[in-house]
Amino acid sequence: MSAETVGRSMPSVVTLDDLTAMMAADEHHRYEMSPEGVLSIMPPPGYAHAIIATRLMVWLATGGLPADRIAQAVGLRIPGPEGGVGGRIPDLVVWTKAQTDGVWLPVTDVLLVVEIMSPGSEGTDLVTKRREYAGAGIPQYWVVDQDSAQTVTMHHLDGDQYAVRATMPLAWLLNTALEEHGLV
Repeated sequence: MSAETVGRSMPSVVTLDDLTAMMAADEHHRYEMSPEGVLSIMPPPGYAHAIIATRLMVWLATGGLPADRIAQAVGLRIPGPEGGVGGRIPDLVVWTKAQTDGVWLPVTDVLLVVEIMSPGSEGTDLVTKRREYAGAGIPQYWVVDQDSAQTVTMHHLDGDQYAVRATMPLAWLLNTALEEHGLV
């Protein structure tokens, strides 16, 4: 199917239900939308990306977080200005309590969101999502670079924006206790 054909069949205003249908019909891409309605289409994560997410998830679980409070690649409903709503799919989400089932979960109980940067996602992860997650009131936002150290930059909410709390190689982080990061 050509881009022109896809464009003709797109609704004029895309909703989270539309994103859900698009993902169900296309297993080769992930679809996200900013609260302003900007659609992002990304390929699925590669192997190195997936391994970083898995290492973090294992660290969180072995550190004492219940499995029902940690999830990879789950949809979050991101509130925006003027009543807009977007949908983001972070690489990892940690909640303060277990969630009910759903495709686009609210951010109410989110404690931490982790994004693992891929080539081409730097601007979205470092600027756009950082602003959106801060606006949604998510207390912690971590960004993991796929550089040789797999550098983790930990942001914490300070008022209505994020401030950098720490930056360290992933290997160092995985040798710390969850309590040091306010996760338990």
